[in-house]
Amino acid sequence: MSWLKTFAHRLLWSITLIILMTVSSVIFPATASALGVNNDHLSACPPSPNCVVSQDADPKHAIDAIAYHVNRDKAREVLLKVLTVVPRTEVVEQTDNYIHALSKSRIFKFVDDVEFYLPTNESVIHIRSASRVGDSDLGVNRRRMEQIRLALQDLDI
Repeated sequence: MSWLKTFAHRLLWSITLIILMTVSSVIFPATASALGVNNDHLSACPPSPNCVVSQDADPKHAIDAIAYHVNRDKAREVLLKVLTVVPRTEVVEQTDNYIHALSKSRIFKFVDDVEFYLPTNESVIHIRSASRVGDSDLGVNRRRMEQIRLALQDLDI
């Protein structure tokens, strides 16, 4: 009879594990997305609502680029300074026309990819912010980018 009890416990644990894995994949699906600039564009957003982008976006994911009136190098320099005071954000890659930063949520430490593209032929900073996991971010990516926009406007770029 003990073998039946052991079998039942193992079966119960297996079913529980399968249910947990299924539920977690629905709540936190992987959102693989390409990063960087390709053909003068940041990547499009995935279908989930936890992403915003200023280039070629559908209405759900669209956000305005950040316009500036100083030279591009100055705009980039000021943007990098602003990013140093954005909470839980770290610049991980930068070139003369691209910046990639990581922002972590306060409690669960979820990571968002935050990107900025400064094309040479426009006086704008194209922006993209996307969660790596999950579906909804409760508007965090959009709010973060709008706060960065306001900070840059306050610094009169």
